[in-house]
Amino acid sequence: MKKRAAALCGAAAVLAGMVTAVPAGASGGSATAPVVGLAWKKCATGDYPTLQCASLKVPLDHREPNGRKITLALSRVPHTAKTYQGPLLVNPGGPGGSGLTLAGFVASSLPKKVAAQYDVIGFDPRGVGASRPALNCRPGHFAPVRPDSLPATSKTERANLERVESFVEACVGKYADVLPYIDTVSAVKDMDAIRAALGAGKINYFGYSYGTYLGAVYAKLFPNRVRRAVLDSVVDPTGVWHDDNLQQDHAFNDRHRALMAWIAKNDKTYRLGNDPERIEAKWYAMRSALARKPADGKVGASELEDTFMPGGYYNGYWPHLAEAFAAFVNKKDDDPLVEAYENFGAVDASGENGYSVYASVQCRDASWPRDWDQWRDDNWAVYDKAPFMTWNNAWYNAPCAFWPTKSLTPVDVSNTALPPVLILQATDDAATPYEGGVVTHHLLSGSSLVVEQGGGNHGITLSGNACLDGHLARYLSDGTVPRGQGEADAVCEKLPDPKPLSAKPSSTSSRGSMLHGLLGFRG
Repeated sequence: MKKRAAALCGAAAVLAGMVTAVPAGASGGSATAPVVGLAWKKCATGDYPTLQCASLKVPLDHREPNGRKITLALSRVPHTAKTYQGPLLVNPGGPGGSGLTLAGFVASSLPKKVAAQYDVIGFDPRGVGASRPALNCRPGHFAPVRPDSLPATSKTERANLERVESFVEACVGKYADVLPYIDTVSAVKDMDAIRAALGAGKINYFGYSYGTYLGAVYAKLFPNRVRRAVLDSVVDPTGVWHDDNLQQDHAFNDRHRALMAWIAKNDKTYRLGNDPERIEAKWYAMRSALARKPADGKVGASELEDTFMPGGYYNGYWPHLAEAFAAFVNKKDDDPLVEAYENFGAVDASGENGYSVYASVQCRDASWPRDWDQWRDDNWAVYDKAPFMTWNNAWYNAPCAFWPTKSLTPVDVSNTALPPVLILQATDDAATPYEGGVVTHHLLSGSSLVVEQGGGNHGITLSGNACLDGHLARYLSDGTVPRGQGEADAVCEKLPDPKPLSAKPSSTSSRGSMLHGLLGFRG
């Protein structure tokens, strides 16, 4: 989550130039929101010199278009070509991820000829980042050292529950009037207000992770307003959100074991052995040691999980994590581990904001068990097979056991009214397991599924795989999608696994690190 802070550079300028739009109804019918225009201001960064920013007022409750307004922060890289294909809205996932800088990244990472034909539009969804109000329920909620995530005793379970309940109470105390409107459907209606403010009859869309569900729901509610849509690393829309999180636990455990196997293959560097199972046992021994005595008073068992969890999203982090692991085991040196925690696991204010929105959306979007006994039984059952992050993930989502707002019914995203949608999915993705891509492919009639065989990263386009990026570029250029005979319409080989750290990172790893810094974690 700390990585996400970099995505907010220059965001302070976003609130300039405020306008108001009244969104169209959610039925996807013929109603059209008024065209109001946006006052774009320069908000360039060193990396993205053409980035512009604006803001847009929308109803807090879309059923009351003349009622209280909230503010959405927007960004844009404007088109430069004579051929103009309309706005391309981009979203990094979460829920809770800021999309302002993602617009610059996407525009600079696509082939110039393709990017030049679009206005690439980023936005901070309601509650996020530079949008107002921005939620931060309980500053310091992730401050170290937290209780051990593994509730091996009733005392530890109670400590974790008290922490969760304090978070919920703080959210209610600060945002009781806002929480009923922090959900996916409301965010989708905001997207349609953005479309109207841009003066566009249709949008193009490119979403990662949770952004795939956001895009699928938009397409369900407004099918006639979708021109093209790209879904990368796809949420299973039939498991929103309780079942999806339990499936994540199994997939993250597999990905953690892939890291252990990679360390074994690089034993000459790390000296942790060449047996992945024994290396995994050393990792859990490290966890136990940190539960007893946190490193530098910062990295306990829960913080260790936070530090290694990003390795399940992106294997470019593996060399850093392996070095910290090896130093702790072989040299009794915990400084590299503390540094890794500060880089990958520590949560800053933007991360607290992201988590506040994450919890608000997930708990509002769908029903969760309200009986803690069921949570306990479900998660111990999963832990027996997938111990790596089951309980860490359980506590992350546990506010939903106590959330004050009434749950909505998840949207059935099945759709026969869309142009071809391009779906891209890695087979070993942990955050959004492979099945989500397949399910969504079947639900979106006419869609095309491109698979990265053997890939385990989350967010796979614009991070160095030329095969995947070729499919993306052709689709955004002229709507071309591959058509195959099997489950997948096209298959791309995964990128090679990373090598141990060297003085000079490759351009591919640099692009991947940039993307995954913007996507953040848990999203």
